[in-house]
Order: sequence, then C-alpha cells, then structure tokens
Amino acid sequence: MQQQGSVLGMLMPLVLFGVIFYFLILRPQKKKKRQHEEMLASIRKGDKVVTAGGFWGTVKDLKGDSFIVEIADGIKARVMKASISFKMDSAQEEAMEESSEEETEQESGSGD
Repeated sequence: MQQQGSVLGMLMPLVLFGVIFYFLILRPQKKKKRQHEEMLASIRKGDKVVTAGGFWGTVKDLKGDSFIVEIADGIKARVMKASISFKMDSAQEEAMEESSEEETEQESGSGD
C-alpha cells in the first residue's frame, strides 16, 4: 500500500506540469493559429495587408494558396497565404497614410 502512495506522489508533479504546459503554451498557440486562419479566410480583393517580410500592399487577386499583392504602383508579387501577417482595418490604414504624409513632409522640409 505504501508503494502506491509513493507512485501517485511521483506522478502528481508530472501531471501538474502537463496541465500547466497545456494552458500556458499549447492552448494560446492553437488560439492564435485559429485566429490567423480566420483572418486569412476573410481576405478579399482590395484589402490592404502586411506580409511577414514587412511589405505593405493591396490584394489584387486570389490564387489558391497564394495572393497577388500590389506593393507599389504597377508592381505585383505573388505571396503565399501563410506569409500574410495581418490585414489592416480602416483605422490602421488612416494611421499609415498620416504617418507616411508626415514622413514625406519632414524629408522635404529637411532638404531645404
């Protein structure tokens, strides 16, 4: 009978470690992956996106497991869906446009 108690005592920390590992590491990763997949599924033509490489662009076409993204006027790149970091909403787009306008004004003002 004493041996059963000691075996249970030895297994309890392992079980506790497994539960902690699940709630602190595995569960958040699964949730984040599911959110990313939902975001990718919601992307349509005309949406503004940011790639994992840091390119900002507009989705011009959907091609199976990839997107055609216009990163500058007339410059299009084929990008794997998995490499899209996030889709910008209208508030993020406005903030991006304002910051780029400010940078342009600062650059043109510093050259004078």
